[in-house]
Amino acid sequence: MLLEINPDNPDKRKIKQVVSVLEKGGVIIYPTDTVYGLGCDIYNQKAYQKICRLRGLKPEKANFSFICNDLSHVANYTLPFSNQAFKAMKKTLPGPYTYILRASGEVPKMFKNKKRTVGIRIQNNNITKAIIEELGRPLLSASLKSDDDFLEYHTDPYEINEEYEKLVDMIIDGGYGSNEPSTIVDYTGNEAIIIREGAGDISFF
Repeated sequence: MLLEINPDNPDKRKIKQVVSVLEKGGVIIYPTDTVYGLGCDIYNQKAYQKICRLRGLKPEKANFSFICNDLSHVANYTLPFSNQAFKAMKKTLPGPYTYILRASGEVPKMFKNKKRTVGIRIQNNNITKAIIEELGRPLLSASLKSDDDFLEYHTDPYEINEEYEKLVDMIIDGGYGSNEPSTIVDYTGNEAIIIREGAGDISFF
């Protein structure tokens, strides 16, 4: 199902449709402030395993991100982090950054890797923010990679629909996506380590 949602002013009824799919264990493809992503409720193991299959990854080795609403939301799923990390997140979020932090006990066991870390994002995308607010908990995010020789990520929602309409439960058309992923910053220690330089400016770090 392809559902068009206005990226500037998301229709509340359509957002409720999306959340209903998530609450039933569905997998969606949705726009972010960087690339299009695969998403599901972080507490639904079957949906998580389905995303792993779509990405060709083993569940125990997958490293996906949680999309949170705000920094207080982040604190529920992470262990205490440094003042430096807090200042960095305060300055750069919402925005195109993924922060690797130490996972708290609130993170479902299926997401905990051997390092006991979790990727956290707070996006600058109105559709995603509305979904999380309505859902009341974080959304799992996995980038939607492309097999195209020129584009690493899918950008056209209509082309996404042609390829994935029978593989996922809902595809949200929020306009064209970017082909540049988020910048990944590891803050499991006191100092920032840039894991991947993407859409976010790294000069602050």
